[in-house]
Amino acid sequence: MRATMFHVKHQARPGKQGSGAGLARASAYPGWTGGRLMQASAMAMLGLMLAGCSAPGDVADASGAEPIAADPAQAPVPPVPPAPAPEKTDFTDNASKGEAKREFAYSWPAEVSAIPALTERFTTERDRLLAEQKADWDGALREFQGSDCIACINRGFEKTWEVVADLPRFLSLSASFYAYTGGAHGNSAYDALVWDREAQAALDPKSMFRSPSALQDALGASWCKALKTERIARLGENYSEDSIFTCPPLADLTVLVGSSDKQSFDRIGLIAAPYVAGSYAEGAYEATLPVNAAVLAAIKPEYRAVFARAK
Repeated sequence: MRATMFHVKHQARPGKQGSGAGLARASAYPGWTGGRLMQASAMAMLGLMLAGCSAPGDVADASGAEPIAADPAQAPVPPVPPAPAPEKTDFTDNASKGEAKREFAYSWPAEVSAIPALTERFTTERDRLLAEQKADWDGALREFQGSDCIACINRGFEKTWEVVADLPRFLSLSASFYAYTGGAHGNSAYDALVWDREAQAALDPKSMFRSPSALQDALGASWCKALKTERIARLGENYSEDSIFTCPPLADLTVLVGSSDKQSFDRIGLIAAPYVAGSYAEGAYEATLPVNAAVLAAIKPEYRAVFARAK
């Protein structure tokens, strides 16, 4: 402030003309001497400089004007955090009473969690299966109360869904599950489902073919050939064509639709659960066959565009 004031106090010497602005002020205030005018100018400039150093609110208060309130619409909007990424779901519900046990597990991948309607479908199935198991276990506890047959009481169930192929429109899934309801051992089985994102609906992969006979005609021979090759590999010299387990029709199998390029279905998976194509000890039999012209001819017209011959 001292430097500024020093500059303001440099007045024109008597007898010299002032600036044009000074002449204008002199004419506006007749009767004032040049010294009085210069003194008034200095005081006015000092007031302006002091106003410039004041806070906006102080200036507003001094002038009598209302302060301008900040516009809420102009306030910065905090960024919206991204939605959490879908995660795999692993659900368990176990219980025990003494040596008796009940175990239940049901899971699905993150791709399913990203689809609310499909998540709801699996949740409903899970809750139903759990309620059935609890009721069965409670009945066994009452029936075998005081018995040393723990195997008669124990219950177990596990179902796991996995992604077979994830295409822009369709999500192909397979499931393996194991159920123990007492006895020497439990049993394994398989499930399959195709979720249509456009229709928001679940499909059995078999329903994508014109008919069971069309599917059998397209893949039956190839399936029986693959099954025989696998049986020989597992059983060796114990293999016999006279086995009580003949080559089962595709209608008795779990059918999966798979993809190698994530754009179209170009392979078909076939699974025969234990007791379907062989004994429990042999386990499940599986085969993966390429989509060919015969398979394409067996597809329903509304799904044909999403299938392609294997390269």
